[in-house]
Amino acid sequence: MFRFEELEIWQQAISYAKGVYQVAARFPKVEIFALSDQLRRAAVSVSNNIAEGSGGTTKDFSNYLDIAVKSTLETVSCLRLAQELGYIDKSILDDIYSQAEVLIKRIRAFKKTLK
Repeated sequence: MFRFEELEIWQQAISYAKGVYQVAARFPKVEIFALSDQLRRAAVSVSNNIAEGSGGTTKDFSNYLDIAVKSTLETVSCLRLAQELGYIDKSILDDIYSQAEVLIKRIRAFKKTLK
């Protein structure tokens, strides 16, 4: 098992990405290579940055955690647009928004333990 796989924030990021993928799968086919693709890439980027950062120095890891937060925010922006376009209901947006807030708080809290 790799170090990052034991991290609760990485496990939560994987769960978050899985949920985002499930939502993106409901988008119209016209969005397969546009908004849904961007959304999925941003969601995967969260866990990937946590994993990649765990293999470097503390300073590097801290920077990768910042990128993971930014990728989470990117997913929220994409989902907000999806809701505005009528691809998802507000309740789905609210649920994922809440998950994103928790994930960001946990990543930031973890980052503070690195110092």
